[in-house]
Amino acid sequence: MQFIAMLGRQPAIGIAELERVHGDVHWFGHDSAIVNCESFDIERLGGTIKAGIVVSELTGSDWRKTSMELVRTYARKWQGSSGKITVGISAYGFTITVQEVKRTGHILKSKLKESGVSLRVVPNEHTAISSASSHHNKLGLSPNKVELIIVRGHNGKVVIAESTGSQNITALARRDQARPARDAFVGMLPPKLAQIVINLAVGSKEKPLNLLDPFCGTGVLLQESVLMGYDVIGTDLSEKMVSYSNKNLEWLQGHHNIKTKWKLFAGDATDTKWPDRIDAVATEAYLGQPFSAPPSNKKLAEVRNTCDTVIGKFLQNIAGQIESGTPLCIAVPAWNNGNDRFTHLHIVKKLDGYGYKQIAFKNVSARDLLYYRPGQVVARELLVFEKQ
Repeated sequence: MQFIAMLGRQPAIGIAELERVHGDVHWFGHDSAIVNCESFDIERLGGTIKAGIVVSELTGSDWRKTSMELVRTYARKWQGSSGKITVGISAYGFTITVQEVKRTGHILKSKLKESGVSLRVVPNEHTAISSASSHHNKLGLSPNKVELIIVRGHNGKVVIAESTGSQNITALARRDQARPARDAFVGMLPPKLAQIVINLAVGSKEKPLNLLDPFCGTGVLLQESVLMGYDVIGTDLSEKMVSYSNKNLEWLQGHHNIKTKWKLFAGDATDTKWPDRIDAVATEAYLGQPFSAPPSNKKLAEVRNTCDTVIGKFLQNIAGQIESGTPLCIAVPAWNNGNDRFTHLHIVKKLDGYGYKQIAFKNVSARDLLYYRPGQVVARELLVFEKQ
């Protein structure tokens, strides 16, 4: 089957995640990708905000032709339907106004009313319905609640897709904010980013497998891993953080039917010997101290060297404990000078010296995998590599 995936705030990271999980993926628009796969589970993807099954393709179509085709198709398809239908219409890549999208919905509603079918059109505030509105209206989750995703790609081709659901922002927020053990200094990893890191590490590997997070903190990565069905090993230098991780996992188990196992203990990532087989590593490494403004050159050099040392020692330590081909995704710091020019760790260019090789992507380059928000000084650079 063919799916269209609408990517999040940083599309390059979203398409890299899709490529690792599904393989047969390519850009369609600047924030969309075509995915060829048997099934698509948006619940496990942090970088995709909406997805839909492609039901038709139009070549060189403008909005007027696309709108006419959409109305003709769904007036016929839903004729004679029982029960009220709720539909949302989202248009991407067109130079149109929100009124034009609304007009398409009104025409479709009128056509169906003539045949006795009741249609509710979700109101658009923009040409595309927000993922939050799509989620709250449960679009794509039942035959009578449909979001039509219309995307015009770089080459002028248009796809019309029926949504299979949007990112579950309610569940993500609950897992982030309701977990009982939180720490403002070490527990700020968003669950969406944790999902991305896990998927970049594991890719399409079959379950079951043991996933290691050697800098586990309060356990956000561990939580998302067990929800995906992986057994996890979590360690941290701080016993307090290990206890927080355990508390959060127990809380998660009380809300979900978790069948996987976890093992937690205190340990320094630079010298710990993990007793279990490790099939993949997914972690946010030591990021150094936080900064609210770009640091001085002297301070930056100091923090950079400290992070290089800690992460380098970890890579040396883990290298002798994993087999060739074992994948890793590590979020490491990169520092923004305030103009989106970044200072990277030295170790980024020295992975081969530690016995690793970076995993290449066909849709993006490794330097595209920088996760940050405007004004944020310490970004997370996502390194995706494997043991040689």
